This record gives sequence, C-alpha cells and structure tokens, in this order.
Amino acid sequence: MDNVFLQHNILYARGHQKMQRSEHYFPDHALGIMLSGESHYYSNQGSFLMQAGSICLMRRNELFKKLKKAGPDGEPPSLISLFLDQKTLRQYASENSIPTQQAYKGQAMLDLSGNAFLKGFFDSLLPYIDHPNNLSANLAALKNREAIELLLQTSEVFRSFLFDFQEPHKIDLETYMKHNFAYNLPLPAFAKLAGRSLSTFKRDFKKIFATTPEKWLQHKRLEQAHYLLSEREMRPSEVYLEVGFENLSHFSFAFKQAYGLTPTEWGQQRKTTKC
Repeated sequence: MDNVFLQHNILYARGHQKMQRSEHYFPDHALGIMLSGESHYYSNQGSFLMQAGSICLMRRNELFKKLKKAGPDGEPPSLISLFLDQKTLRQYASENSIPTQQAYKGQAMLDLSGNAFLKGFFDSLLPYIDHPNNLSANLAALKNREAIELLLQTSEVFRSFLFDFQEPHKIDLETYMKHNFAYNLPLPAFAKLAGRSLSTFKRDFKKIFATTPEKWLQHKRLEQAHYLLSEREMRPSEVYLEVGFENLSHFSFAFKQAYGLTPTEWGQQRKTTKC
C-alpha cells in the first residue's frame, strides 16, 4: 500500500507500485516538490513532467490526469504538497491590503524548479515525514504564510495567480462536457467547474443532451472505451482510467452490458478477426 499522510494542509505521499494512474481535481492551489520518481500530468493545456527535485505550483479548479512511476534509479514516486486554500489566501490578502485581482489567464501549472528558497522551504518539511504529529496547526499556518511570501517574492505573476478569488463562470456546457467527460468527477464538481449549482447543471444538461448526466457520461465513456480497445488496441487495464471509470470491475460490467462481451473478450475477438 502507498504511504500517505495529510496533516492539516500538508500532504506526503510515497507509492509502492511501479506505475500508477490517477486523476486529480484541485479545489485549492497546490505547491509541491517531487522527492523521487516521476509524475506525468496531462490536461487540456498539454502535459507537464515532474522529476526528482521538480517544484510546481498547480492552479485550483483544474483537471489533470496523472501517471506516477519509478525514476531511473528505481526509486518509487514520492512527493510533498502544500495546499493553499481560499480562506487562508483571503485572510492573507486582508491583512496585507491586497485587492482582489483580475481573472488569472496564465498557465495552470507553473514550473518553479531551481528556486533555492522554495527548495529550502520543502527541506524544512522533511523531518515531519517521520514525525507528522509534530506538525501542529499553528506550525502549518506559519508554513502557509511562508509559502505565500516566497511565491510573491519570486514573481509579480503570483499575485494574480493566488488572489484571483473569482469562481468559475457559467460556460458552454455542451463543449465543456465533451472535452472533459473522461474525468472521473462527482456531479457537484462538474457543476461547479461549469459555473452552475447542481440543480441548474442537471436542468441545463437535460435541455442540451436530452438525458441525465449519469446516463450520458456512462454512454460517452463506453463509446470512447470501445474506440480505444478496437482501434488503438489498448488493454482494458489501461482503458478504464483513461475514460473515467473508477475501477476495472465496474468498467467490465458496464462494457458487457453495452456490447455483449467483456473488454477482454472484445479485444480477443478483434485479434482473432484480424488473423
């Protein structure tokens, strides 16, 4: 099993699998350092690679698919992340007379590797990996403030990044869902990112797609899975996360209901037909 602890807003995670795929929706900004191994992030903006020593700031309300794997030295992936929540940032802005910024328009993932001050900041967190209970709420609050100060000293761009408190505005729901259906998110998260309450999201969705979000998402994901299995000859174990299913057994059951065969049987039939 993975070794993970979340103490207040600071996360340490160390994997034990050679390769692990996952998805991420960050409701808060995340500042992290890769201690070992590699993490490949994929989003609609492109891809981003974190290797041992890489430091990255990830914007809130973004969707990412992540592939974690061991590094060239065989060390499993491990990282430390600090989450900067809106309450903390609003309090800091109020105490320091920072006005709410205009909407941030830059990249969702910013590479801060090589920043000696941030490297020193994360070095100061290393002792808590073995002694997490020593990281009190007061110490975590101080670490939050220190991280904010260091980011603001690094570049003026972080003022806009951190203190843009605007929530997602109401967007074109049809385009958004067609671009993001493969993310395994709960409906309230989809609603928030589309700039709607859950009830408005469901109402608008039915007007556009003439069905419920649950039925449409399953159909769309199975349709994409069918394509990946048939045309790109991917394995079921690769496909289920790629299209947004939570686990392989649920994917196999739903696929058989839709197409009459399990994903494995479908792949075997395709190979036999080609021969």
